[in-house]
Amino acid sequence: MSRISKEVVKIEDGVTVEKEGKKLSFKGPLGELNLKLPREIEAEIKDGEIIVTKTKDNKRVNSLHGTYRSLINNCVIGVFKGYEKKLEVSGVGYRVKMSGDNLEMTLGWNHPVIVEPPEGIIFEAPDEVTITVKGFDKQKVGEVAAKIREYRKTEPYKGKGIKYEGEIVRRKSVKKAVA
Repeated sequence: MSRISKEVVKIEDGVTVEKEGKKLSFKGPLGELNLKLPREIEAEIKDGEIIVTKTKDNKRVNSLHGTYRSLINNCVIGVFKGYEKKLEVSGVGYRVKMSGDNLEMTLGWNHPVIVEPPEGIIFEAPDEVTITVKGFDKQKVGEVAAKIREYRKTEPYKGKGIKYEGEIVRRKSVKKAVA
């Protein structure tokens, strides 16, 4: 049995969790999230904690047990604190700026790339080479950050492009001409 699934999820102050059949609703200062549980997984709310249990015992249900416990924990943390991903832009002429709520990126093409934030996502550009993606849904924050990174992935020769903060890009040696 998974060690993660044995732990209870503590409900933070300011977060309300409601259970309606197999659907959990999380409301907090940052927003509202919903999560539907599979029929083999049960969630019980007691004394400011959520206890996740399983009704069957097989390989599939065991894997779902730990997964849904983590998803419930992510929802509680998301509506209370929120999540953020930071991206770094490197390269000559590559820069980022905000135009209203939209993110405007100059990435070496003859036109700027403008990205509109989806619902529940906030972009920040504290300087010309840093992008911060914030939101209360962990999956959506990661998905939007990955889409932004796709516009210009970091290439291995000069290291130009968009990468996650702290990501290490393995550099290749320069291609040599044959004499």
